[in-house]
Amino acid sequence: MMDWEAEGIALRIRPHGESAAILTALTADRGVHAGVVRGGAGRRLAPVLQPGAHLHLHWRARLNDHLGAYTVEPLRAHAAALMADPDRLAALSAVCALAAFALPEREPQPRLFAATLGLLARLAAGGPWFGAYLAWERLLLEETGYGLDLTRCALSGATEGLTLISPRTGRAVTAAAAGAYAARLLPLPRLLADPDAMPADAAPDDARAEMAQGLATTGHFLARVLAPALGDRPLPNARAHLAARFSPSRGPGGRAT
Repeated sequence: MMDWEAEGIALRIRPHGESAAILTALTADRGVHAGVVRGGAGRRLAPVLQPGAHLHLHWRARLNDHLGAYTVEPLRAHAAALMADPDRLAALSAVCALAAFALPEREPQPRLFAATLGLLARLAAGGPWFGAYLAWERLLLEETGYGLDLTRCALSGATEGLTLISPRTGRAVTAAAAGAYAARLLPLPRLLADPDAMPADAAPDDARAEMAQGLATTGHFLARVLAPALGDRPLPNARAHLAARFSPSRGPGGRAT
């Protein structure tokens, strides 16, 4: 009998039979790991099994390669704190969907687990979160083998004035070094290079514009580099929904204008 316990983050929940659910969770030592939760679709557990929920998990199976069964205990339900903020709720959904989409099953993910838990706590706390979200997507790319190098210019070696990024190599470039090729490169907003770059008193429109640029740039590498390596599957709809909320065609709070 295989048996382990760990903290986990619920990524995806699917119905299974009449009353059970299949929970896919992210853990530090076991990575993305699925299991059946008996009664998971029932009145008692369905409210607990929500994407982003922080859970104590106990997994058992006869053999290690079996699907196995989870028993769960709630630690914190992040989604409940975000219901009044569609932007933060969209970010939580995107995090869970991207992790389930991109990460290989049952491979340890200690850095990403810690970063995900920290990001979800920040979303629930109500403070600034745009930079932390972009840092999470950068870490996801790094942990899957497609990290961005934003420390120095790929052409000149300069460490200041980095405002562009190569869509092919993921390396930063200065506008001066790019010259006539600048139009072919992706924007490198401050928030993508430094999660704390945006001052707390920044105008909401400026912060949202930085977030939109950051999402467009990381989205390029998620869709054009990572997704093809995973069988050319499209990115989860939740990621597109988050990016759409920061589209220039939408006003404050992601409202269509």
